[in-house]
Amino acid sequence: MAYQPSSSSKPSAAFVGASWTVLVLGIVSFAVGLWNATMTRSEKGFYAAVLVLGVFAAVSLQKSVRDRSEGLPVSALYLGLAWVVVGLAIVMLAIGLWNSDLTLSEKGFYGLAFAMTLFAAVAVQKNVRDTLQDRPPSHAGPPTAYRVDRPAGGQPGMTG
Repeated sequence: MAYQPSSSSKPSAAFVGASWTVLVLGIVSFAVGLWNATMTRSEKGFYAAVLVLGVFAAVSLQKSVRDRSEGLPVSALYLGLAWVVVGLAIVMLAIGLWNSDLTLSEKGFYGLAFAMTLFAAVAVQKNVRDTLQDRPPSHAGPPTAYRVDRPAGGQPGMTG
């Protein structure tokens, strides 16, 4: 049986605003930290790529888990890959920070900004999904301007 959300599942405006604020704050903090860091551009690129990988994987994992809990089909392979990639992003960040010449406070800053951004990305994805579920479904067909008519014995033609 599919999950039927109640009208109370819509997130509050304060929670939506806080989620977006934390997401932007996490990304901007991480980016400003990289901009001001004294590491090579390849190191900066590595950390930026790990952040992008982690955010995408966390959102994908959240969507997969939610789809499955609502009875929507999600392959075990995709769900497993989402878990593996989230773990991989965390491990890549941890190994990168462990092997870097950054001070302990800088390492902590990047770790916290990363975790905050991943958590906020999941919260924003949840808010978007909850908000979309409260909307009535739009099952409108294609616009009439693009209707395809088939003349008797002829090729389809576009009418408007």
